[in-house]
Amino acid sequence: MKKVAVQKGLGPIKNHLENEGFKVKEFDNRKKSAKNYLNKFDAVVITGESKDFMGIETTLTNASVINADGMSAEDVKNELDKQMT
Repeated sequence: MKKVAVQKGLGPIKNHLENEGFKVKEFDNRKKSAKNYLNKFDAVVITGESKDFMGIETTLTNASVINADGMSAEDVKNELDKQMT
């Protein structure tokens, strides 16, 4: 099962991914330990409020990062499927 972390505030995407069979956990980027926590996932979905959110784009080399800005829940799922195959 694919494990995906979804940033708080992306509830519809979180729900859609769960319905599609992904194991999904919501995270809050304000926690100091968030970066270490996110290393446990195959992919991370962010809101796009900050392009280089917490340095994720450069520090999470083992996880795909999806910027959900302007994407539907199905778009995010399709992107995850593409990157995680």
